[in-house]
Amino acid sequence: MPGGRLTQQERQQIALGLADGLAYAEIARRLDRPTSTITREVLRNGGPTGYRADLAHRATERRTQRRRPAAAPRGPQASPQPHGRDPEALREYEERFTDVLMQAGTPKMMARVQAALHMTDTGSLTASELVERLQVSPASVSKAVAFLEDQGLIRRERDERRRERYIVDDDIWYQAMIASARSLLQVIEISRQGVGVLGPGTPAATRMENVARFLDFVGESITRAAEQGREVLHTKSAAPPVADPDTP
Repeated sequence: MPGGRLTQQERQQIALGLADGLAYAEIARRLDRPTSTITREVLRNGGPTGYRADLAHRATERRTQRRRPAAAPRGPQASPQPHGRDPEALREYEERFTDVLMQAGTPKMMARVQAALHMTDTGSLTASELVERLQVSPASVSKAVAFLEDQGLIRRERDERRRERYIVDDDIWYQAMIASARSLLQVIEISRQGVGVLGPGTPAATRMENVARFLDFVGESITRAAEQGREVLHTKSAAPPVADPDTP
C-alpha cells in the first residue's frame, strides 16, 4: 500500500469518484490507500459536494510550506511594499483571493491574473510585470488576459511608453454584470422556442416556459441592481483626518 502525500493525480481521481457517487472506501480501494486517508482529505477540503482537486492540492502545498523553516524573501516579495503593507500577509491574501475566484468558476491562471490586478493601487500591470509577479511564462499571461478581456473583466490600453497595460477600473464589475445579464437572453429565447416545439401545455413545454420566465426575471433584476449600485464602484476612500497642530 503506497504511503506519502496524495499526488495531484490521486486528488483528481478522488474528485471523479465523488462525482460518480462512490463511497470513500471504494475510492480508497481504487487508489490503494487507507479509507481514513480519503475521508480526511475530503473533509479537510470542502466535503463531498465541495471538493476540488486543484484547490485541495494548492491548500496542501501551502500547509507544507508553512511547516518549513522560514527562508529569506527573494524575488518580487523582497522589495518594499507601499503603505507599509506586510509582504507575507499580501501573499497569503492573494492566494486566498485566487482560490475564491477559482471556486466561482474562473480557471486558475485567469484567477491569478485577476487577483494580481485587483491588488495593485493603479489597477493595472503590463505583461512583463505580470510575468515577473506571478513567475509564469509570457504565453500563460497572454492566454489569461485574452480570456479575461473576452469576459469583460479587464481592458487593455497603451501607456505613454507605448506598452500595453491590462486594467481593472471602477466600471469593470458593472460591465461584467451587464454582460452576464445579456448572456441570459439567448437561453431565454431558445427556451421559449422550445415551448412551440414541445407543444404548449405539455409538461416539458411548461418547464421550458418557467425556465424562460425565471431567467428573464433574474436578468432584469441583475441589470436593475447594477444600474442602481453603479455609483458604489466610484466611491472614493475618505482622506485620513489631519491632526490639528494646535491640539495638545
